[in-house]
Amino acid sequence: MKPFKLGVIIAKVTRESFAFAYQSITVNKMRTFLSLLGITIGIFAIISVFSVLDALEKNVRDSLQSLGDNVLYIQKWPWSMGGEYPWWKYMNRPQPKMEDLGEIRERSTLTGVATLVANFQGAVSFGKNSVPRNSVIAVTTQYEEMRTFEIETGRYFSPYELYAGKNVILLGHEVASELFTGFNPVGQSVKVRGHKAEVIGVIKKEGASPIGNYSHDEIVLIPVSFAKQIIDLRWMDTFIMVKPVENVPNIELKDELRGILRSFHRLKPIEDDDFSLNELGLLKQGIDSIFVSINLGGWIIGGFSILVGGFGIANIMFVSVKERTGIIGIQKALGAKNYFILLQFLYESILLSVMGGLIGLFVVFIGSLLASGFIEFNITLTFGNIVLGLAISATIGIVSGFAPAWSASKLNPVEAMNAN
Repeated sequence: MKPFKLGVIIAKVTRESFAFAYQSITVNKMRTFLSLLGITIGIFAIISVFSVLDALEKNVRDSLQSLGDNVLYIQKWPWSMGGEYPWWKYMNRPQPKMEDLGEIRERSTLTGVATLVANFQGAVSFGKNSVPRNSVIAVTTQYEEMRTFEIETGRYFSPYELYAGKNVILLGHEVASELFTGFNPVGQSVKVRGHKAEVIGVIKKEGASPIGNYSHDEIVLIPVSFAKQIIDLRWMDTFIMVKPVENVPNIELKDELRGILRSFHRLKPIEDDDFSLNELGLLKQGIDSIFVSINLGGWIIGGFSILVGGFGIANIMFVSVKERTGIIGIQKALGAKNYFILLQFLYESILLSVMGGLIGLFVVFIGSLLASGFIEFNITLTFGNIVLGLAISATIGIVSGFAPAWSASKLNPVEAMNAN
């Protein structure tokens, strides 16, 4: 048989099979509704889970990206993503100091940018307005080269202010909103732990960070030299951020920094490091494993819903074959081939399943629009999830409808016509 003629026959069979399937669906509206309901719930369950996870994962990765892929963190405590954590080994380690930062800047040839950051809690007040237990971040020079943020009003610290310990402060967007209403805070005097400081700028709103206190919205920035006047640095959580020069991998910078710090701390060769060199790669690996587990959970949850919907379509299709046994017998008596009967019911099952999937995807789309108005990150129905939803629907239609379609195609025409 010529390819063109074969294609025409296949197209004709497909068109007629779809016509029969569509007629059956429109005639039995209640049956169609019940069949669609299971698949709709299943697709909604699985695609909504994946859409939320995709949005959350993107938000987390964007937050990590803002911290810098190639930044090393010199800290007292090592980062860990599970397993036993021997905290007692790190209890007596010293906090990174300004002297460590000076040694790194003086001796490291692979360091491009380095800055010390110190965290502590303190009330920030203006008149009768106060933000209790606010996170205060004390920084040195080059902090603005490490972290990406924008100044909404005012300006950033000058080098002189950072070195001289001037009583100046930058407010996060939320802190400024709570302390000042109706007028510009720049130039006003606030108190940090009872010490006066002049507001020189407000940081532009960033939104909540999903990986901890890495947003500038609810913090204030002050120079480390000013922080020394407020609190003893020994009681502050300090760390040093180091970024290598261009084209230098982190592993080389780590080796150099380890040698510099061990020498500066006068550690013997047999002694362990009294500091930790952390990097975001560890966090990314941990996050990857977490999202793999969550995705697996999403497949399991959605899989059960899809399974229920598939059984529903299979049952409905068996009922449909039973009701149309006489019609099947007449069609076969008039010359309809087995594959025509098979395709007729198989297309009906696929059409039902895909319609349910489309409704489920539409519900996910509406839900994502509504949810985005109540949370800090946007949930979007991606093209990949749409294709995944339709592919799952079609697959369930084929699997659920094959057994009923096969049984219909194998009916004896005489017995089928006399069945009713």
